[in-house]
Amino acid sequence: MNAWILLVLTLVAPTAAAAVMTDVPESPDAARVHLIYLHGRIIENAGPTPTDSRFGRYDYPAVLDALASRGAVVISAQRPPGTEMNRYAGVVVSQVEALIARGVPAKRIVVAGFSKGGGIATRVSSFLRRPGVRFVLLAACPMGDVPTHLQFTGRVLSIFEKSDELAGSCQPLAEQSRELASFEEIGIATGKRHGAFYTPMPAWVDPVLDWVHADVD
Repeated sequence: MNAWILLVLTLVAPTAAAAVMTDVPESPDAARVHLIYLHGRIIENAGPTPTDSRFGRYDYPAVLDALASRGAVVISAQRPPGTEMNRYAGVVVSQVEALIARGVPAKRIVVAGFSKGGGIATRVSSFLRRPGVRFVLLAACPMGDVPTHLQFTGRVLSIFEKSDELAGSCQPLAEQSRELASFEEIGIATGKRHGAFYTPMPAWVDPVLDWVHADVD
């Protein structure tokens, strides 16, 4: 029995490891969801597991593993310090177009972003204009004035933490978006402020995964 278990683990391990990668695959499996995750600003400057004095430890690897836990291919790379959001949004647009060119249906492509990464994802939605592509925005819309030069396209899920002082509802931006295919929003209440998204808390991971893997057949 032990030898059999070892054999099974050996066969399964490469597939599991391949579920998280830093760039789009050359030969993607068109039957799987491909999720591009854009991390928060702190990762640019402090690496994959930094600690913020206000919000605690940001466990980027654990977030990626959680997003891949139901079979999605997760694509995520650490951005360099000071990354300009519009420029990096162009990189992500190119990744999405590469996946589509390689046979992945638009409905199986999700761009997800937290905080600054959510700001980049918002710009990808505005620039890309492919109605089938989906977007998950996590604490992505800052408080205050709505940027009039941005408009959502595609299908959008927004999740914000009600105790967060840095980001709130994306509804105002959705209301000015004329080419938005669909918009859903969830307000969670963990009391963790912006740090609610630093770890894979079920309060946000479960609804994200439910939404990401729904209606893709």
